[in-house]
Amino acid sequence: LIQLLLDLQSEFNWIPKEAILSVSERLQIPVSQIYRVASFYKAMSLKPRGEHIINVCLGTACHVRGGARIIDKVEESLNIKAGETTADMQFTLERVNCLGCCALGPVIMVDKDYYGKVSPAKVKEVLGNYN
Repeated sequence: LIQLLLDLQSEFNWIPKEAILSVSERLQIPVSQIYRVASFYKAMSLKPRGEHIINVCLGTACHVRGGARIIDKVEESLNIKAGETTADMQFTLERVNCLGCCALGPVIMVDKDYYGKVSPAKVKEVLGNYN
């Protein structure tokens, strides 16, 4: 079930209700159980997400190096808050506790691309790569 949900997440960038109903019917698994699994894992989203997923690290190393200023700058640049998606469905902004690149902090990950030692001034340049 988890792998199937991850495949749906990969295909649609979120898991639509219709897909959950289809999985429930095909696998004979109650819808409530599928929602329980899908809502447990942060890698899965039950609401539409943007074409590009931005993760801003706020773990200890990134935090002490200005991670909070970075997420503030991304929020200001995109006019959304963490956990939200832009109206044009281009970007979804998420805060994460660790991206595993502590020596490069503060770190932003857009889709599968990592950007280290990001300053507030560099945020616009990073986002410009995805317009």
